[in-house]
Amino acid sequence: MDYEEVHEIQEHAEHAHHDPALLPVAFTMAVLAVVLATTSLMGHRAHTEELLLQNKATDQWAYYQAKNIRRHTYELFLDLLSVSVVKDTEEANKVKEKYSEQVERYKDEQQEIESEARGLEKEVQLEQRRANRFDLGEVFLEAAIVIASLTLLTKRRLFWQMGILMGLCGLGVALTGFLVH
Repeated sequence: MDYEEVHEIQEHAEHAHHDPALLPVAFTMAVLAVVLATTSLMGHRAHTEELLLQNKATDQWAYYQAKNIRRHTYELFLDLLSVSVVKDTEEANKVKEKYSEQVERYKDEQQEIESEARGLEKEVQLEQRRANRFDLGEVFLEAAIVIASLTLLTKRRLFWQMGILMGLCGLGVALTGFLVH
């Protein structure tokens, strides 16, 4: 919520001061503004968490790729060793065994790294769904404030009731952000 929106709500509250019948409308708008600010904060936090998790997943995939490059390098070395003429076959076999073990170790490590990266990607998707719920709730709450403010201009209580209904929808949608698993 920016300065202009806060200023506008303040103007509406002052207008309601002159007409006591509009006081509940101004109070409703103030409550909606607080709920909107809270929902907006939760949306921002969810988006931040989403980005942090995405960075972690990207780091895991980079680590996976580094292990993959090392494994391929050792496999290339083993291929070269198998087609080369060697002076000491016993020593060459020791070297082959050493690098074969490294290849297997890297394969095992890659599986663990891949599993962790995929887990992080699932968490990213979860946070994205959570953030989307908060964002949609925010849209409903902003619309509710605008609709309720029409009551101050038109003096028709229907707009106030529609604003309350829209605000409850926004609150409901925002609360589902906490239920996303």
